[in-house]
Amino acid sequence: MKKDSVLSTIYENICRDTGKQNESAKLIVVVRLLTLAMLIHSFVFCILVALTAHTGALAFSLISLVIFLAIFVSSYHCGTFVSYCILNVCILFWSVMNVYYFGWNIGIQHFLVVLLVFVFFSKYKHERAKILYASFLFILRLILYYYCRSHKPLTVLDADFSNALQVINSFFVFLSLGLVAYLFSTTTQEMEGKLIEYNRKLMKQANTDTLTGLYNRRRTMEYLDSLLKNAESQISICLCDIDHFKRVNDTYGHDVGDTVLTTIAEAFRKRLPPDTFVSRWGGEEFLLIFPRLNGDEAGTALEIFRQKLREIVFDGGSEKFTISLTFGLVEYDFHSDITTVLKEADEKLYIGKESGRDRVIF
Repeated sequence: MKKDSVLSTIYENICRDTGKQNESAKLIVVVRLLTLAMLIHSFVFCILVALTAHTGALAFSLISLVIFLAIFVSSYHCGTFVSYCILNVCILFWSVMNVYYFGWNIGIQHFLVVLLVFVFFSKYKHERAKILYASFLFILRLILYYYCRSHKPLTVLDADFSNALQVINSFFVFLSLGLVAYLFSTTTQEMEGKLIEYNRKLMKQANTDTLTGLYNRRRTMEYLDSLLKNAESQISICLCDIDHFKRVNDTYGHDVGDTVLTTIAEAFRKRLPPDTFVSRWGGEEFLLIFPRLNGDEAGTALEIFRQKLREIVFDGGSEKFTISLTFGLVEYDFHSDITTVLKEADEKLYIGKESGRDRVIF
């Protein structure tokens, strides 16, 4: 919709707030659109009865047109709740009078269903009032039905005109229901979507390390517990850490140390097998889990990674430097618990540190 176009101006006016505090901006839009639908319906009705020369019907239709026009105009001056109540009462009275004047066969009584949906969507509280109102609409519809069975309408319409009105009324009933359901459900879906996205962000924050974006220890333990309980193929687990990382922080500063951590994390994502589970175990330590790889296969992947890592050059400001990692790798034996597996990986890592660092110990 182009800005400053006629349609854009109309839309902005329909969405204009009443200026009252603590009132739903969405509800007043629905009230106005539903009133417009009733206004158009009354206008079409006027044209049809004018063409068929039903004087009494024309007078009634003109009155309806004026009433709905007045409701639409008043929605810009009254509060949302007042406009909502006025529209409800008018549609209710209008439906009853239409049935009284023209009978059951034109289908005007279906607008009571529009009121039912309108009330249930528009209020998020007052469940008891909704149930009472729904019961009232149901009883009223039954009363109108049995009244029409034993009484002729005030204005008797011929069959063709009655059928034409049935089609018109059915169209506007479905249009009104669609407007109410679409506008309110869109809000619900937007809120649900935002809630899902918010929960996803919270879950991500709870499961990932803020600096590197890798999984944290909490999420790693959950994954590892699930993986080992349902192990159907080889699983290899590696505990590794950055060699002389304290020296990096002390020499070049913690900002450079953070850059080293994030760079290594990105290298893990790009250079290890795609299904490798990578987590920051703590400080400069990382835990790598290789599902479906035995120790030899995981060791080969780690050796390639270790050699490629030495090619990354970091800028320390005063000088360039490289870093290395030491890896302690174990293969799951299908019966040890998590603590035992992690302890064994830590022991392998310790052996690697003691034997010169920058190596894979399996």
